[in-house]
Amino acid sequence: MPTRKRRAGGEKREAVLDAVAAVLASRGYENTRFADVSAAGGVAISTLQTYFGSREDMIIEAMQVFTDREVDALRAVSASETDPWRRLVALVDRSLHNSERTRQILVEFWRSAMRDDELRDYSATVQERYRAPFLAAVREGVARGVFTPAHDAEAVTNLLLAALAGLIVSRVQQHPTPAPVEFRDVLLTQLRQMLGVDDSEPTTEGIEAR
Repeated sequence: MPTRKRRAGGEKREAVLDAVAAVLASRGYENTRFADVSAAGGVAISTLQTYFGSREDMIIEAMQVFTDREVDALRAVSASETDPWRRLVALVDRSLHNSERTRQILVEFWRSAMRDDELRDYSATVQERYRAPFLAAVREGVARGVFTPAHDAEAVTNLLLAALAGLIVSRVQQHPTPAPVEFRDVLLTQLRQMLGVDDSEPTTEGIEAR
């Protein structure tokens, strides 16, 4: 469990954490300083030190809060759709259409977790929570007889999330990548095959390329 969070700040602290996230997305972990956040958030450096203690704790708490928000967003998407296939499609779309800032912060979170023991432990918890709605949709589809997968639900979910994470990394690094809509078409085709889903199931609602 994370141990860095402090009580000082209240609502103002939340606004400061948003400023930290914005600086982190544009400058990266190593180049996010108290001075940068002070300028971006309009708060004194001394206040930042009171809130967080150290630069590292400030950045790590911002990443923790941000990733919690992403997990909560996936849960909301999952709760809005009762059909397992449509739910999976909605979860894929949420992941594919994240903002550039979201993608940058996620990659910084993964990078930082490689070197920080506390954050690494927290990242394992986040991964399980992030994965849960995808896995639940696959398992529910199997239980209902809607999905007839050749592999177990764990393996299907792992492959799906690996594909989504790989695209995030490539887009952040500005490698040549397919447009989200093109990637989505291929991914959903493969997912249909893995799950044995009827081709008549719709997959085109609410799609926007970004």
